[in-house]
Amino acid sequence: MNAQRFLYTIDAVSTWTGKTAAWLVVGLMGLVCAEVFKRYILNMPTAWIFDASNMLYGTLFMIAGAYTLAQNAHVRGDFLYSSMKPRTQATLDLGLYFLFFLPGIAALVYAGWDYAMDSWRINEHSNVTAEGPPVYQFKFMIPLAGVLVLLQGAAEIARCVICLKTGVWPSRLADVSEIDVIEEQLAHSEHVDEDARKAAIARAQDIEEAARQRGMGGDVQR
Repeated sequence: MNAQRFLYTIDAVSTWTGKTAAWLVVGLMGLVCAEVFKRYILNMPTAWIFDASNMLYGTLFMIAGAYTLAQNAHVRGDFLYSSMKPRTQATLDLGLYFLFFLPGIAALVYAGWDYAMDSWRINEHSNVTAEGPPVYQFKFMIPLAGVLVLLQGAAEIARCVICLKTGVWPSRLADVSEIDVIEEQLAHSEHVDEDARKAAIARAQDIEEAARQRGMGGDVQR
């Protein structure tokens, strides 16, 4: 397995887990709508929905972390970073990964596993409401999310090493982006002629490319 295939494989794992976790939004929306209907229309609020909503949102937030890292979408203060050359960016990133990222995520996995196992042993339930739902399965998401982020972090470290050697950031496995949505919407519009559609797409591509260049990630492959 060459280096680029290794990176794409890890990107694919992170993308799959992120997209799978995204479906929790549907369940979360259903619970919230049901609670609003029961509370304000039927005057029959349900206590356990509050706990369930928290667990769904928390799971989505944690599991999507690796996907966000794979898409280079975490918040970055890049007013200086964007002006650096790729090798300088890679040197800075590599140092920060070893100094902060690896110790922090390793601690999250280690402590999270003990936290989850203790919850499992005592059959922990939520104490927010009377007879709250079990929470041990939710707490197992903590070490799982840590492992996924750690795996994607290995790919990011490998990207830094490759960039230091070649002077160019290796590409990422692309997912659907805003430009794809714009193209689809314009393609089905009856009020935009072909020239205007091409101009709008070209402008959106320029904006997307400028934003991508401000961070790391190299040429995106589709």
